[in-house]
Amino acid sequence: MDRVALIYNPASGQEWPRRNVVDKTLALLRDAGVHAEALETDGPGSAGKLAEEAVRQGYDTILACGGDGTVHEVLQCLVGTTVALGVVPLGTANALAADLGLGSSPTRTAGRLLDAIPVRVPVGRIFYCDGEGVERSRYFTVAAGVGADALFLSRLDAKLKRKLGYLLYLVEAFRVWATHSFPLFEVAFQEHGGSGERVERVSQLLAVRIRDFGGVLHHLAPGANLRKESLSLIAFKTRSRFDYMRFLLAVVWRRQTFLNSIELLDADSVKCSFLKGTRSDVLVEADGELLGSLRARIEIVPEALTLLIPAGVRP
Repeated sequence: MDRVALIYNPASGQEWPRRNVVDKTLALLRDAGVHAEALETDGPGSAGKLAEEAVRQGYDTILACGGDGTVHEVLQCLVGTTVALGVVPLGTANALAADLGLGSSPTRTAGRLLDAIPVRVPVGRIFYCDGEGVERSRYFTVAAGVGADALFLSRLDAKLKRKLGYLLYLVEAFRVWATHSFPLFEVAFQEHGGSGERVERVSQLLAVRIRDFGGVLHHLAPGANLRKESLSLIAFKTRSRFDYMRFLLAVVWRRQTFLNSIELLDADSVKCSFLKGTRSDVLVEADGELLGSLRARIEIVPEALTLLIPAGVRP
């Protein structure tokens, strides 16, 4: 890396000394002979605009300093370019950083990124309907979801998230589990290596791109990884709260198995739509960001992104 833009979210995380972390990262990069500048976001969507401007100005690397939301915004401007993406974990949820072996310490990350290897990887792409019913799309690196997980995200208050962190996640997850009706919708899979289309009714669909989420989830979808050129899909073909709870507890204890009601699939693409005669409010998310609602489709974009992967890590 020669020219690096550090895009940081001053509101990420809980009580991190954010500016101190950014200053230390800048100093380390400059001591290594790298031209580095820090760019501060000022609200939702600004990380993407800063990334777009940095690309225009000829920066060859962008370090997203924040949580998965900051990374997600920056990602949208880097797909299809040669500009490399690096991650400095500075948020409540740092799933991509965990998968890259960066842990949760931002002060140690910069040193590892100096020796990181730029690798071209596929990314996911999800199409969805916005509030006006217009189809839009977003790229993702961690996971995309249709159903209860998106509803869960819609209930998170940003200020409370910064204050309570994972405690708020647990409270809201329990509230969704206890009160949500888990309406069914239809999914049509194009299974990897298969012929034809398979149709199922599900209450939740997850498309997972990383091996390790960190925290209590760790290996949510065995076989998923950033280099994989297909989607690891978890299809919840059930409305049973008991099935959901049993699965989540098994994930926490790393003993999950996939049975008939909750299935792990390897697919090239998937389409999600309402069941005939129903219009339940089914929401869509990607990388922890609430996007819109059905109809939706998910696919893989091959060799779409240059990602900085620390030496010795095989995500």
